[in-house]
Amino acid sequence: MSLDPANLLTACMAPLLVAQGGYVRWRVPQLPEAAGPREGRAGVGAPLSLLILGDSSAAGVGAREQREALAGQLVGALSTWREVSWKLWATTGHTTRDALARLAAAPSFSFDVAVVALGVNDVIRGRRLAAWRQEQHQLDALLRTKFRVRHVVHSGLPPVSRFPALPQPLRWALGARARRFDRALRADVGQRSSASFVPLDFTASLDTSAMATDGFHPGPPAYAAWAERIAAAMARDVSRG
Repeated sequence: MSLDPANLLTACMAPLLVAQGGYVRWRVPQLPEAAGPREGRAGVGAPLSLLILGDSSAAGVGAREQREALAGQLVGALSTWREVSWKLWATTGHTTRDALARLAAAPSFSFDVAVVALGVNDVIRGRRLAAWRQEQHQLDALLRTKFRVRHVVHSGLPPVSRFPALPQPLRWALGARARRFDRALRADVGQRSSASFVPLDFTASLDTSAMATDGFHPGPPAYAAWAERIAAAMARDVSRG
């Protein structure tokens, strides 16, 4: 049996990585989720019901107000050509498994489109890739059955290897895991009908000033660029009917 050199090296560095992880949790400031409404209606045009589901990045950590965060900037972009009725279900620390539990417990609503931003916490907490892929598949299925979602937009994982808050070699190890998860998600979404994958590779070209003060989450400029990419994917892939 052949071993992945990256996995072997990570295993050898495990004690150091654990120590660095504890240091990061102690050192990095815990920023709050963005304040403001988590549901609403905006815009003119054909009606569109939208669910934004995710973790701290979807919740707007790194922005003061939701209007500066992903949800607010995405709704703002979409509202120029659609009447958007939207809800934000996002919580700091949530994994894909947490999001599944949240959906299972939630009352049934009907959404035209769901935007999903999950995966970084799965990477950080050591979730096995195969298990995560299965959970992502279950999430997609639950959105389509219980919530009658017609199109799912999956956001890729950010370039964790560029997060200033993470010291080396932890940054390298988590970055390598995030890239594997990102490639797997892209491949899986490509096999599904009525689904889009929005890569976050563009964030690698953003200046560090586009990030939040914790060096880990997006800041308003990064949220604006992210929302623009998602809105473009929806304009391309989602029917206006």
